[in-house]
Amino acid sequence: MIMLRVCPFSVGLLFAIALTGGAAQADTSRPQTYVIGLDLSKSNPLVRDKDYAARAAARTAKEIGALPLKSRVMLRTFGSYDASANGLKIDQVISSHARPDAVAQGIATLIANVPKLVDEGKLTAQGKTNIVPFLDTMAEVVDCRASDVHVVLLTDGFEDSEYAHLTKSGGTLPAASFPAYQGCDELLILGLGQGGGSPAATKRLREAWAGYAGSAGFERFSGLYDW
Repeated sequence: MIMLRVCPFSVGLLFAIALTGGAAQADTSRPQTYVIGLDLSKSNPLVRDKDYAARAAARTAKEIGALPLKSRVMLRTFGSYDASANGLKIDQVISSHARPDAVAQGIATLIANVPKLVDEGKLTAQGKTNIVPFLDTMAEVVDCRASDVHVVLLTDGFEDSEYAHLTKSGGTLPAASFPAYQGCDELLILGLGQGGGSPAATKRLREAWAGYAGSAGFERFSGLYDW
């Protein structure tokens, strides 16, 4: 497992250095929690298309570039339901020593380099897409009462797990079994339908995930094919 503090340094150091958060800066804004999930399944363009990865990185950086004091940024990977295959974990609390712009730059650098890291064997492209199980897992480590929680998933949205098999031509997504994210602010999916080559499939995916987000308790849902 890799536990890192993200700063504007090289990608190589992202895999070698573990640091803790720093002192606070004066800010009275309500803290935010941003959970960023990177889908490493082989179907997701993020693992192979460097131009797409760069765009996804820039869009994600905008999400976290102006966070207030004590906000928390958590980055995880998912794909196969296998903890050993998803050991990359970044946790950072915004402080005077971990400014939001620096954290955003570090996260963006990592995301933009996902195709390279996969090619180099530092990350592994995976054969399943366990989105719902990932959300179930992360629901246990966030508290929507303590901060405004945003979950940002960089995924094509084609769930391929024990819960559902969503394809270009069909499949359904079950409602959440309980409102694990009750009161959480937003579920945002970046890249919904990417690789599917079908606007109808993207529309169906958007409707499926909007239904799931509502049953899980999220106040808002956005599913973007492109941006």
